Amino acid sequence: MAEIGGYRFGEIEVDGKRYTGDIKIVEGLVVSNWWRADGHKLAASDVEDILDHRPDIMVVGKGLPGRMKVMEQLRKRLESAGIALVDEPTPEAVATFNGFQKSGKKVAGAFHLTC
Repeated sequence: MAEIGGYRFGEIEVDGKRYTGDIKIVEGLVVSNWWRADGHKLAASDVEDILDHRPDIMVVGKGLPGRMKVMEQLRKRLESAGIALVDEPTPEAVATFNGFQKSGKKVAGAFHLTC
């Protein structure tokens, strides 16, 4: 289980460790310095590791102002796999992720830290 301790533009803390690049959290493990193939577009190919683990919920932090876009093909793939999607600006996504963790849900996350 990974708990996000804090977030601010360009920085996130998970289990007491500070990260300054985008991250994914899969099965409680942090994948650091994560980047998408097409910058501010999140496609299924960018989160195959999350899809492979089949969480109940995938939380996407779209950046402080929420500029990263979840592509329609990823939305459809998540829906067909029965994985709920919550995509929101990163500050809200952090709180959502932690809430799902505490409730015992199998949750994965993908967090863009800047715009």
